[in-house]
Amino acid sequence: MAITFTVPGDPVPQPRPRVTTRNGFARAYVPKKHPIHAYREAVAYGAKLAGVQLRGEDPATVAIKFVVARPPSHLNKSGVKASAPAYPSGDVDNVAKAVLDALTGVAWADDKQVVSLFVEKSWGSESLTEVKIW
Repeated sequence: MAITFTVPGDPVPQPRPRVTTRNGFARAYVPKKHPIHAYREAVAYGAKLAGVQLRGEDPATVAIKFVVARPPSHLNKSGVKASAPAYPSGDVDNVAKAVLDALTGVAWADDKQVVSLFVEKSWGSESLTEVKIW
């Protein structure tokens, strides 16, 4: 049985951690004010509302579609400018990582249970993330 849910808003890629040292030991962290935290919470909340439940050790297939709102600067009176980028910037693997990590403890015990992953990014009229799990 497949479950699909949509999270409105801009997709946020998983950032590279920052590293600091204290007493000679390195510590990696993501700043508390980084938007990744709110994005992960929104993805987890969307999954819970859709009825996604922890699936134990079952393998999972995931399809993720990231849609980014095309900015007005890309448009002119006749449509999309020739100089506008064909697709949104950002690495799909970093945004997919954020989604998979957000679903840990909600859809699966660990994202190593994901055996197939399909990721797509595109322009649209509004920003959103669509996730399908089966």
